[in-house]
Amino acid sequence: MSDTLHPPDFRELVRTFARIGCLSFGGPAGQIALMHREIVEERRWLTEDQFLNALNFCHLLPGPEAQQLATWIGWKLHGGRGGLAAGLLFILPGALVILALTLAYVMAAQATWFAALFLGVKAAVLAIVLQALIRIGGRALDTPLRQGLAAAAFLALFTLDLPFPWVVGMAAVLGALVARVRPGWLGVSPPTDVGARAASPWAASIRSVLVWGLIWGAPLAAVFLAVGPDHVLWKIGVFFSQLAVVTFGGAYAVLAYMAQEAVQGFGWLSTPEMADGLGLAETTPGPLILVTQFVGFLAAFRAPEPFTPLVAGLLGAGLTTWVTFAPCFLWIFTFAPWIERLQASVFLRGALSALTAAVVGAIASLSLWFALHVLFARVGALQAGPLSLPIPAAESLDVRALVLAILALVLVFGARWSVLRVLAVCAGGGLLLSAFA
Repeated sequence: MSDTLHPPDFRELVRTFARIGCLSFGGPAGQIALMHREIVEERRWLTEDQFLNALNFCHLLPGPEAQQLATWIGWKLHGGRGGLAAGLLFILPGALVILALTLAYVMAAQATWFAALFLGVKAAVLAIVLQALIRIGGRALDTPLRQGLAAAAFLALFTLDLPFPWVVGMAAVLGALVARVRPGWLGVSPPTDVGARAASPWAASIRSVLVWGLIWGAPLAAVFLAVGPDHVLWKIGVFFSQLAVVTFGGAYAVLAYMAQEAVQGFGWLSTPEMADGLGLAETTPGPLILVTQFVGFLAAFRAPEPFTPLVAGLLGAGLTTWVTFAPCFLWIFTFAPWIERLQASVFLRGALSALTAAVVGAIASLSLWFALHVLFARVGALQAGPLSLPIPAAESLDVRALVLAILALVLVFGARWSVLRVLAVCAGGGLLLSAFA
């Protein structure tokens, strides 16, 4: 393979990322692998080192790393318009598909066959989330301190019901402090002076913050003026804007926080519905974080005044998608020129290392929480001082869900089937079991 790079013209960039956006199934790992093959191996637009450095940089940012990597590639090759084109094309196919699936979901939700279909989907989601937990944990929990942070985060979220931002924020602060004196405890290499030699593009970064801050906030201002701060659309916009800032660690970290707040805090949807949304997002191209669109649609659909339910749902889905992804462009366009300085910061790398460990605990909490609510019809709570332990009612066990969950685990971990195949088989299994129930 030649070492010569072949930067594309803008039209070729657009065509390539339109294709990537339509084929980007398989979660972040599959999406990153697809971009690597297309951009580095086949087209030689970037070198291996450039790609890996950019990927490491994207791991430092909140939000979906694959979408941010796509945006960075476009920015690197064609500046702002390239980043905007690549980032949008990575999102749009999946966003349109999940919107169509969400519309079908709310229209058919009361049908018996539809409930049976999604019984299998929810069971498959349990195995998929467990697989993600094992993969992320295998990479992230490589030192005793990181293992302890994951355990502490799990206990804080599952038994003490502490807020997700508070848990990961404390982990990040601890990581930054520890990395300065004992970086090896977090698997962080000692500090270097690489960043000191990098340029300081303050003007471009400040301009990006101002422009993209306005773009991010414009729909929120319109909602505030149109319907006020008590309307569900305002609550959706504010909540998902906060989500975009605090969710480091990938889509499953987003799910942990979103499930806690959307289900238990706001009451926008139920736990089984949350699992349904994740199942829909797993079947579509694009970032898994597009599941937020499903939540925003249902939240507005169920409190539509003064709009019709359909119009409110569409507004909720659009607003959610906007405030979820506009910050991603802000992060890339603001911080991409600082990539060397960011990667050289031992404080930042220590914070991220500890935060990633805490996210593993958050995903473990999410996995157990999903499992209890999918497998049991009734889940109570045992209160003991500050502790609150979810306790399922044994007699409410759904045997069909248990059988399908075991099938999903065998297919994911034994047969190593793809996500789409597992979802399809389990959905069919749900229909079959319900027919004989």
